[in-house]
Amino acid sequence: MITFNPKYNYEKLTRIEGPKRLYATPDGSKVPSVTTILSATADKTGLLEWRKRIGDAEATRISTESAGLGTLVHKHIENFIEGIERPPGSTPIHQMARAMSDQVITKGLPDVTEVWGMEASLYYPGLYAGTTDLVGCYKGVPAIMDHKTAKKMKKPEWMQDYFIQTTAYALAHNEVHGTNIKLGALFMVDRENSYETFVIEGAEFDHYSDLWLRRVEQYYKLV
Repeated sequence: MITFNPKYNYEKLTRIEGPKRLYATPDGSKVPSVTTILSATADKTGLLEWRKRIGDAEATRISTESAGLGTLVHKHIENFIEGIERPPGSTPIHQMARAMSDQVITKGLPDVTEVWGMEASLYYPGLYAGTTDLVGCYKGVPAIMDHKTAKKMKKPEWMQDYFIQTTAYALAHNEVHGTNIKLGALFMVDRENSYETFVIEGAEFDHYSDLWLRRVEQYYKLV
């Protein structure tokens, strides 16, 4: 059973509407989200080629469907952790979300030994902000944890931005809450219900942290 230990206060951040996703933080700053920075500094060549190949309408449909499925899977997992009823529904998308979330619940969550917060708002003063799915302890070690869905299971070399995102949240948590989180765990499930946990720690965690700080620097040079 997962132990809840709300040892830190994760203040909800105010989102500022506009062309860029900005957050107002408790220190009075208005900062971009982690996903905004990653998107602005990403190599979009592959994405643009994909949209051109299948057409804008189909690309938008696939992206919208994937986002909706991911949101529903997240809700299943959150409700399970909270001990409340999971989302009902018998449509194909609801059935898929339940089956996919079952994989995370049975194969990933047993290694989560403590939860400090879910959908926790985090920020690095003056630089960036965002929300992580889970923060707490993975196999007894302080960690940032995220649930990820995919059409097909991804190879680690295709997941660089996922790993970078995890270190971004860890650095923010360490700065504001005085922790020393240096582990990230990604619980990934695909539409065929294949499941895998990806863990980054040690030198690998430091590597992705460095890449994140470079992306932050690159972003602020662009704006």
